[in-house]
Amino acid sequence: MKFIYTTIFYVLLLICICPESFAQHAIVKGTVSSNSNKLIGVTVGIVGTAIHTLTDEEGRYHISNAPTGARILVFSSVGYNKHQTKVLLTAGDTTIQNVNLKENVSYLDEVVVTGVSRATEVRKNPIPIAVVSKKVMDQNVNTNVIDAIAKGVPGLTTVTTGPNISKPFIRGLGYNRVLTLYDGLRQEGQQWGDEHGIEMDQNGIARAEVVKGPASLAYGSDAIAGVINMIPHKPNFTAKSVKGDLTSDYHSNNGMFGISLGSSFKANDWDYTFRVSNKAAHSYQNHVDGFVYGTAYRELNLSAVARVVKPWGNSQFTATLYNNKQEIPDGSRDSSTRRFTRQVADAGDNIKARPIVPDDELDAYQINPLHQHIQHYRLYNISEFKVADGNACMDCMGGYEKEDLENM
Repeated sequence: MKFIYTTIFYVLLLICICPESFAQHAIVKGTVSSNSNKLIGVTVGIVGTAIHTLTDEEGRYHISNAPTGARILVFSSVGYNKHQTKVLLTAGDTTIQNVNLKENVSYLDEVVVTGVSRATEVRKNPIPIAVVSKKVMDQNVNTNVIDAIAKGVPGLTTVTTGPNISKPFIRGLGYNRVLTLYDGLRQEGQQWGDEHGIEMDQNGIARAEVVKGPASLAYGSDAIAGVINMIPHKPNFTAKSVKGDLTSDYHSNNGMFGISLGSSFKANDWDYTFRVSNKAAHSYQNHVDGFVYGTAYRELNLSAVARVVKPWGNSQFTATLYNNKQEIPDGSRDSSTRRFTRQVADAGDNIKARPIVPDDELDAYQINPLHQHIQHYRLYNISEFKVADGNACMDCMGGYEKEDLENM
């Protein structure tokens, strides 16, 4: 009988204690953003505990087993300053804490991927790597992406054979001794000579990473002088929203005007990014010759990216088109007036009898018959599959280059 009374006592005591035990936890949730953009994958933790979670595609987080009392929440993500905030959590209540993170503008802690086997910080990497951001490239007046990068990286120079043609040189070595990458993939685009530039859209590049030194062990003999990796812009996607940007450029010397329009949006598990850029310039001028006939050009760039994220992994499809018409200056002049002349026939051309170029054609945007037409197509896929506790990556790339020298 005594045993029965004791058992009943402990059962009643347990019934009284259990509600109090379950009520010792609180709920904290909210949204993490930066400049009105919802942030995905931000780590949210409670100081002094092992409790943490990640924000979802809408930037939301939810912690249901938070301990009560005065607590400190920590929010951290790559590229943003760590943020801490104090909250008072009450048992059984839900606390809403929204946070706006600030972008990290420190160059010392910037993460790079070029020249090393995994992401690392510049200051901790033994290989000399220089990182040029989109902001720095835009601040440097240029007509192509190589000129923009060279102005921001000591030890990197260019060889220029036209207003839109530049080849990179690292510590005196260039051409096929400097490997150029686009999104981590080799750029095969007539890299052995100086008659053609790097066939990329400078407006679509988010940053460039330059390895200043031999990298042949990782990339092959083409990287004996170094590597330049162009990383395309990848916006932060928000569900059911469309983002866009518009960039314009004008140079008074050759009348070059350029415009670039980019757009991105998210639909279910798919992310889409599109960009179109166009440039047009007439002949440039100097104080000796005035307008230099045969230096006009036109450039068109198109790019499209589609990326899908699924429980099995992710896959990205990218297609780009580079189309450039670049005039070829032959420098022929009239012997008496020293004005520029132009070629009018292939066979039987008499350089001494060529007609003088009219003034209205010197600053015309129309491309003359003596020009080169360069086209570069790029189509590739990057996929990552989750296999048990690991993952498997597969890169597929296809490209096509075409050069057509037209001469009348």
